[in-house]
Amino acid sequence: MKYNKKLSSIVIILLFLNVFCANSQQAEKPKEKRLAWFKDAKLGIFIHWGIYAVNGIDESWSFYNNYISYPDYMKQLNGFTAHNYNPKKWAKLIEESGAKYTIITTKHHDGVALWNTKFGKLNTVQHTPAKKDLITPFVKAIKKRNLKVGLYYSLLDWSHSDYPNFTRTKKRYTEDDKKWESFTKFNFGQLTELTSFNPDMYWFDGDWEQSAKKWKAKEIRNLLLSRNPNAIINSRLQGYGDYATPEQGVPISKPSSIFWELCMTMNNSWGYQPNDKKYKSINQIIRILVDCISMGGNLLLDIAPKPDGTIPQEQVAILKGLGRWTKKHKEAIYGTRAGIPKEHFNGYTALSKDKTILYLYVDNKPNGPLLIKGLKNKVNRIWVVGNGTKLSHKVVGKQYWSSVPGLLYIDLPEKVQDKDVTVIAVLLRGKVDLFREEVKAIESN
Repeated sequence: MKYNKKLSSIVIILLFLNVFCANSQQAEKPKEKRLAWFKDAKLGIFIHWGIYAVNGIDESWSFYNNYISYPDYMKQLNGFTAHNYNPKKWAKLIEESGAKYTIITTKHHDGVALWNTKFGKLNTVQHTPAKKDLITPFVKAIKKRNLKVGLYYSLLDWSHSDYPNFTRTKKRYTEDDKKWESFTKFNFGQLTELTSFNPDMYWFDGDWEQSAKKWKAKEIRNLLLSRNPNAIINSRLQGYGDYATPEQGVPISKPSSIFWELCMTMNNSWGYQPNDKKYKSINQIIRILVDCISMGGNLLLDIAPKPDGTIPQEQVAILKGLGRWTKKHKEAIYGTRAGIPKEHFNGYTALSKDKTILYLYVDNKPNGPLLIKGLKNKVNRIWVVGNGTKLSHKVVGKQYWSSVPGLLYIDLPEKVQDKDVTVIAVLLRGKVDLFREEVKAIESN
């Protein structure tokens, strides 16, 4: 017994040695530098792929919520073939959509790893007809296209015998230090394996079930950034992440975090569900993207491959349609910053990084000229992004004796309007300068 305890202690020390030896404050680079590319990216593609695609049911939650028995859920392992999996084709499609990064599920809450992990046997190599590591070729294909790659990892594992929670109504145990220590070593073992892929970002999930102390969230962060000081981490690490990740609902007001992304499904399901035909239209998704851009954030749009590795045609069509729009309007997407307050323009806006170009996103047919209020700057030029057409404009109501700017009207002919969202570029003389004061009564004229 003494020997086993000593051996266990040695294993723990070796496992965490690189973590405790690295001082996170020294190893990691400043947040603004690490997340600079992320803030410029604006669009990412999320990929939920796992055995849950076989029956087309809710990923992991199906058995956790007792909608299906755990044994029946795990029978899906036998149908996960991936025999039409073509990561190069996936990468090409992701690039075509206009996305600058992508994140793939390496392991969801069901514990099924999509790579050849040496920590546990529940993986696609040993327990599915696919019989292969699915992550390595994907990472290679994405990096070859110079896109950023992220790895999703579930901190919790409802399949692991040493993890306390099993289903919503069943627990394996409440307090057991030995079992929890064993699970922690398992988690760190798998995370250490994932660092070998050298991803640009880590996307955690499931952190709500335990505290930061219990997860060893600080040590996880230290481990990942000691291996790659440039890596970024999402917020789901109990306070030890870098950026916010609102889910499904488009923020009503601009999030307080400087760095954020909205993760959202194309229909109502994260994983492949053939019966879910409630897809958002291409127009709706473009407008959601514009909404995120206007608030300085990103859209992380989900796709859900089938168990054979093919991407549903509805999703392919959406990615291609999105790609048409992003390619045409790239100057008004990548590298932009949050727009001006909504009181100044009745619609979405963004600014160039140097704040000298104001972009207007027109997502409806305007009934007359566009209007910008309270703009102090002189306007050098206005054009339609994507075709360069110069637009006429005029200022109305400017009084020589008043500091209040006039009303800037911009003509937008129907023939130059985009079928989804038209983008107008307003080149300003100097950085954007807005009138934000209270308009007072006339006292002298």
